[in-house]
Amino acid sequence: MKSNSIKKGLERLPHRALLYATGIPSTEMNKPFIGVATSFTDIIPGHTGMRDLERFIEKGIHTGGGYPFFFGIPGICDGIAMGHRGMHYSLPSRELIADMIETVAEAHRFDGLALLTNCDKITPGMLMAAARTNVPSIVITAGPMLSGHLRGKRLSLVNDTFEAIGKHKKGLLSDSDIAELEKCACPGPGSCQGMYTANTMACVTEALGMSLPECATSLAVSSKKKRIAFHSGSRLVELVKRNITPRKILTGKAFENAIRVDMALGGSTNTVLHIPAIAHEAKVPVSLEVFDKISKSTPHIVNMLPGGPHYLEDLEYAGGIPAVLKRLKPDLNNVNTASGKKIYFIADKAEIIDPEVIRPVNKAHHKEGGIAILRGTLAPDGAVVKQSAVSRQMLRFKGKAVVFNSEEDTMKAILAGKIKAGNVIVIRYEGARGGPGMREMLNATASIAGMGLSESVALITDGRFSGGTRGPCIGHISPEAMEGGPIAIVRDGDIISIDIPKRKLDLLISKEDIKKRFKTHKALKPKINTGWLARYASLVTSASTGAVLKIQRN
Repeated sequence: MKSNSIKKGLERLPHRALLYATGIPSTEMNKPFIGVATSFTDIIPGHTGMRDLERFIEKGIHTGGGYPFFFGIPGICDGIAMGHRGMHYSLPSRELIADMIETVAEAHRFDGLALLTNCDKITPGMLMAAARTNVPSIVITAGPMLSGHLRGKRLSLVNDTFEAIGKHKKGLLSDSDIAELEKCACPGPGSCQGMYTANTMACVTEALGMSLPECATSLAVSSKKKRIAFHSGSRLVELVKRNITPRKILTGKAFENAIRVDMALGGSTNTVLHIPAIAHEAKVPVSLEVFDKISKSTPHIVNMLPGGPHYLEDLEYAGGIPAVLKRLKPDLNNVNTASGKKIYFIADKAEIIDPEVIRPVNKAHHKEGGIAILRGTLAPDGAVVKQSAVSRQMLRFKGKAVVFNSEEDTMKAILAGKIKAGNVIVIRYEGARGGPGMREMLNATASIAGMGLSESVALITDGRFSGGTRGPCIGHISPEAMEGGPIAIVRDGDIISIDIPKRKLDLLISKEDIKKRFKTHKALKPKINTGWLARYASLVTSASTGAVLKIQRN
């Protein structure tokens, strides 16, 4: 066991003395030492219920024959961080989380890792750490939130609060409506109710085989989730005993499965950042082209919020991810999972309870998957759009550019009524380096939708979007403005052409004009030049490669 290096031999006498100081009984010293990374916090709804899950993970580890040691990992709630300086820290926190888990796990020589997570950057950060340390690991996602209810209507955070800002500005909602809404939209613990980034990543984790079957959709408030936590702890000890490490699960074929499930669900565009970053740590190449290739051959069979009518609780009651695997089985790879069961076995045992929520392939909502990768003169290295949340009439669009160098300036213009039908909003210097931190533009996209402009206005950015974004919103434009990408030289009034079916995004000016503009172009200075974000900006790579940190060597 890896932990023998801190507990065996005469020279480890001081180490044992410190271990005994924690209260560990001598009878437990020969058992596998299991690190439990928990992202419990009082400020993230998706994490406030984790104290109960910690207890059940602990019981499971003891039952399986291991000895658990808990340690804390920070989390950021993207919804609370949205629209101000806080969002600069969200994507960078993914790297910190991976680094922290690596640090604690390696320093204390844990034999296995139980990773308790739930939200947007925490889940991919933990998966990156699992792949990097390659210590037997299992992920427990804490589960989705129940839908909110107000006057007989079901509510979700994104579609019913962020979009309410634009509706209020248009006079569609009163002050009293807003006061009621904000207390009812999120009724308790759990990740936000639609197929936003947190829940998409939970589903991706299960499809990768890194969490137990049914973990992704089992509700945060359910006893089922506690049982899954218990069995995860117990199963992890078995993984340790059999030396089943993450890289034996996180293979190229497993990533293909995860992307296919993601496309079938119409998941968040943020997976195009996170899946390549996890694959990078697992030493498996995953390019943007892989996403587009799989999307073209995967029907969109589960139509979830924000683009569709269904909530995560609907997917749970319809059969969860195992039922989705059943629908997709002919196109999936029969790989191993942390559960000890292969993908085909899980699919065969699944029951599709509601065929409207999880449709047959021949009755799909769309022939292609949720995400499309666009390229063109405006995005030579690629851009990302959630095509399943774009209406048919907006799949092709030409409009006049209205250019902003920050999200804040964009919001002022939107709320002041300065954005008109036929505009293409351009938000730049919000990329991984330029932000720094690649902020989500949910305030802007939700306000556009709330004001009824999502059928007549497009938005493009070198930043990114929440999983809750809908409409013709194109992000991750690469190269970003701070790297000298073409988005840096777009001017007000330029015509921008969007053709999602043809995967094209073009700035309709001549090559000669582009060259002339670059000759006189001067990049803006980074918005933040101090602290961790300054270091992050100097190390982060392009969104087209997952915005991972590069290693600098002299």
